[in-house]
Amino acid sequence: MRFRNKNVWITGASSGIGEAMAVAFAKEGAHVILSARREDELKRVAVLCGEGNSTILPLDLAATSGIGELTQSLLNKLGHIDVLVNNGGISQRELAVETPLEVDRKIMEVNFFGQIALTKSVLPGMLKRKSGHIVVISSIAGKFGFWYRSAYSASKHALQGFFEVLRLETEQEGIKVLIAVPGKIRTNISLHALKGDGSKHAVMDKSQEEGMSAEECARIIIDSMLADKEEVLIGGREIKAVWIKRHFPKLFGRIIRKQPKE
Repeated sequence: MRFRNKNVWITGASSGIGEAMAVAFAKEGAHVILSARREDELKRVAVLCGEGNSTILPLDLAATSGIGELTQSLLNKLGHIDVLVNNGGISQRELAVETPLEVDRKIMEVNFFGQIALTKSVLPGMLKRKSGHIVVISSIAGKFGFWYRSAYSASKHALQGFFEVLRLETEQEGIKVLIAVPGKIRTNISLHALKGDGSKHAVMDKSQEEGMSAEECARIIIDSMLADKEEVLIGGREIKAVWIKRHFPKLFGRIIRKQPKE
């Protein structure tokens, strides 16, 4: 019960990593605030978290103008937020040249601006209490680009930069920032990824299907928080590509071009 009586707000809590983290935090004694667009799915996750262990708060990260008011209503109810898990997001499966700018903007609104708006709404309270932990679910695509994910990769690169700066600016005020970098995790993210026309990809990528379970990913993230890590790479062999790119960029270039385009 390492998070007993802590208030943990999780976006994208209706499935995948977000759902797994909600259940894991609840088992650790936390009160979890479950946010996503699909209220029916949030109710399902709330049952998994146990009676009285959660608050359901539907949220569309693309609607940034209403986030401040929503946060204040939550703070009025709970008093404060101890942990914010920025997990909500959408992926992409389309060539850059075939992706209209409005789809690029939608991905950036949800994956970047939505997360930033939510963080800025919670941060003043954390700074006042001189305590808070912010967890950012980035992606291995935030470390290097990959086929059909131009806007998605850009959004994750942006998250990396923003939260690395935020860590420097707030660590002396008691704020901790963990950037989690998942590789291949078994979730439905590819099913909901956007194509160039804005419709859903609706295909389960083989790499996702064969990836690490969301439950194991959640356990690694929580353990990394408790170990005060600043960043954690999560996955199988694919995360070695981050090290290869850093130290052997030409070799990385040859390897990445041979990868299946999924």
